[in-house]
Amino acid sequence: MNTELPEDGVPSGADVVLVVDDVADNIALLNDALDEAGYTVLVATSGEAALALAARALPDIVLLDAVMPGLDGFEVARRLKADPETAPIPIVFMTGLTETVHLVAAFGAGGCDYVTKPIRPREVLARIGAHLRQARAQRQARNALDAFGHATLVVRERNGHRVWQTALARRLLQEFFGGDEASTPPEVIAWVAREALRRRAGAEPLALTVARGARRISFALHAMPEESFDEAAGEWLIVMRESDDAAIVEAITLALELTAREAEVLYWVVKGKTNRDIGDILGTSPRTVTKHLEHVFGKLGVETRTAAAALAMGRVRELARA
Repeated sequence: MNTELPEDGVPSGADVVLVVDDVADNIALLNDALDEAGYTVLVATSGEAALALAARALPDIVLLDAVMPGLDGFEVARRLKADPETAPIPIVFMTGLTETVHLVAAFGAGGCDYVTKPIRPREVLARIGAHLRQARAQRQARNALDAFGHATLVVRERNGHRVWQTALARRLLQEFFGGDEASTPPEVIAWVAREALRRRAGAEPLALTVARGARRISFALHAMPEESFDEAAGEWLIVMRESDDAAIVEAITLALELTAREAEVLYWVVKGKTNRDIGDILGTSPRTVTKHLEHVFGKLGVETRTAAAALAMGRVRELARA
């Protein structure tokens, strides 16, 4: 029975199955069947141990007993789904409870399937195989989106809960907004609610753009595919794209012999921003922006914002063609 982890906490090789059950006979039966099928098996005999092991090992799938002393399987599932790191892991409940209310509770806690006790190993293997194939395809799709710069996440309209997210989406939200990795920034939640109403009214939703210095991130709202959309939950797909204008600012700095801050101010002038807007973007006052612009006008030998912007754009184009 494989219950040990390597020092880095991440098993390698075969798909990893975390079995969570407080009954030794069930564990032994599942371990033998899974091991013979070529899976790496991790075992936890309590809800607390399961959460710790899942956070450390990030298994490919969890077989979770619904009824355990202490932290039961329903609460374990809810906590796994609340953590962005473990949320994508499929959870298959093992339960002797067959009443509808218990099955609804299992799915409501985040389970994707269930098997009834007594355990039938062949049925468990079949269900694990199906869910692993689906999870693998979803993971590959998310990785592909990240590779092409399309950070994606799914949020619930009513509370902004992130149902799932790609690694790139998690990183960008953390860098642009800070806060914890589970909560969605308030301005994004407000935008989702507003644009969801527009979509329901038949209007095309508008993108959200957030700037942090020379970096910008844009959000586009999409309806979930019909086979995945849960209208009652109000889940929406968000695609995020980052635009890093640092290279353009650097080009302006070198081409026009400006300071870095003068180049940033001029860049946003080219973008049509007012001094107040620029001050908000750069975290300074409009008066300071005005002083930087006075220096820019003097260095470039121009008198107006329009002339400075035109000169900057022309010089950057020349550099691009060189």
